[in-house]
Amino acid sequence: MTGMVEQTVFVVDDDAGVRDSISELVESVGLRAEGYASAQEFLERGQPQRRGCLVLDVRMPEMSGLVLQRLLKEQGFNLPIIVLTGHGDVPIAVDAMKAGAFEFLQKPCRDQALLDSIIAALSHDAATHNASLAEVDLARRVSTLTSREVEVLDLVLAGKTSKHIAQALAMSPRTAETHRRNLLQKLGIATLKQLLLRMPASSRD
Repeated sequence: MTGMVEQTVFVVDDDAGVRDSISELVESVGLRAEGYASAQEFLERGQPQRRGCLVLDVRMPEMSGLVLQRLLKEQGFNLPIIVLTGHGDVPIAVDAMKAGAFEFLQKPCRDQALLDSIIAALSHDAATHNASLAEVDLARRVSTLTSREVEVLDLVLAGKTSKHIAQALAMSPRTAETHRRNLLQKLGIATLKQLLLRMPASSRD
């Protein structure tokens, strides 16, 4: 379960029995769980900016699970959401999936099926978080490049060779190669192929 440190499984269900049962199941495999009796309570106390995933009941009084899902999305929170639905709620579940839910399961669901979905959601959350950190780090590294290195980087991303870069910037091919080598080192990227994968040309626009 790599990458699950500091992650929490938020369980939002107005049925106390269901809420406690899921929380106990989650904690039985060493994961952290927090239960909330309503969507409003989660918004007020759950701190949805925290990392983890959300196990969300669809039908709840006052604010439904779908309304909570929409509010979280509008506020920029990207918690993976596992939607729990009762029998006959499949159309609602489809709407939830279209709105970006990670998974939906029908109540009552098997413990292992729920755990599998939770672990997959936590892994997705960790991967998304790590990718975000990598993007921030890369942007920070790009900011350390000199203006000349930025010009070379733009031409490299456009697919230009050192010879073409030298001609475009009125320098020798050796100097162009030196700039390219230096910028790769500053960006913490080993090869040109890795650079193109991390920074496609469109990412510089």
